[in-house]
Amino acid sequence: MRASRTFDILYVMNKNTLFLIALSTLSVLANAEDKPKPTPEMIKPEVTLSEADWKKRLTDEQYAVTRQAATERPYGAIYEEFEKQGEGTYYCICCGVELFTSKEKFHSGCGWPSFYDASTAKNVLERVDHSAGMRRVETLCKRCGAHLGHVFEGESVSANTPTKRRFCINGVALNYVEKGGKAPELLELTNAAVEKKKEEVAKEAGVEVQKP
Repeated sequence: MRASRTFDILYVMNKNTLFLIALSTLSVLANAEDKPKPTPEMIKPEVTLSEADWKKRLTDEQYAVTRQAATERPYGAIYEEFEKQGEGTYYCICCGVELFTSKEKFHSGCGWPSFYDASTAKNVLERVDHSAGMRRVETLCKRCGAHLGHVFEGESVSANTPTKRRFCINGVALNYVEKGGKAPELLELTNAAVEKKKEEVAKEAGVEVQKP
């Protein structure tokens, strides 16, 4: 009788232990699911400069397009140059990171440079854009946040491409380097706030700061 009672007690304890373990596991999983996954809107660019510094590095049109999300005129001189360019790579005009190559470019006839895919997907960020009274998908340089253009899918002009997509990109946002040419130097990772603090400290010390 005593052995049977001891067995019953151990059986109940084991059941309770298993229940507590299961409850703890479910709690951990629930907390993990509650944590929001990073969205394109939450991703911050690695390279940040002040607006004044961007203006120094870029032409007026490049600044308007890449930093203010403007759109260049279709069928302009930049587009004509793009159509004539051969094998090569297209880099971000702002920070120098690789975005597209001539392998993914195609003639869409839309008046802007077109690619059916990004050469290095991790460098091109896509996020929903509700501007201009419509829903579109904006493309940006993930490294510096430069506005590149928009990406479209399910349309006739890109129906025959491998991805069925069209990256409609502003030509002034791109820096073309022909095959065999030297890639542009990457703009160093910076933080506008840090740079400003450095300038303040240097000014107090009477040292002139040399900007790139």
